[in-house]
Amino acid sequence: MEQNGFIGWRKSTRSSGDGNCVEVAFAADGSVGVRDSKQHGRGPVLAFTPAEWEAFLGGVRDGEFDLG
Repeated sequence: MEQNGFIGWRKSTRSSGDGNCVEVAFAADGSVGVRDSKQHGRGPVLAFTPAEWEAFLGGVRDGEFDLG
């Protein structure tokens, strides 16, 4: 399903079954879309440039967002 130019929405394999999931898709220009799976494709999409997405992934890898 396409939404705002993003194709191939998918959830993380680490998503649980409790409905608290996000989905990610990529556009032809390399931008990355993130949306709430509970909206079933009808909610807003956060769009990131490739550089922004890589910075976010780097922060995740480095533990920047760990709660503990």
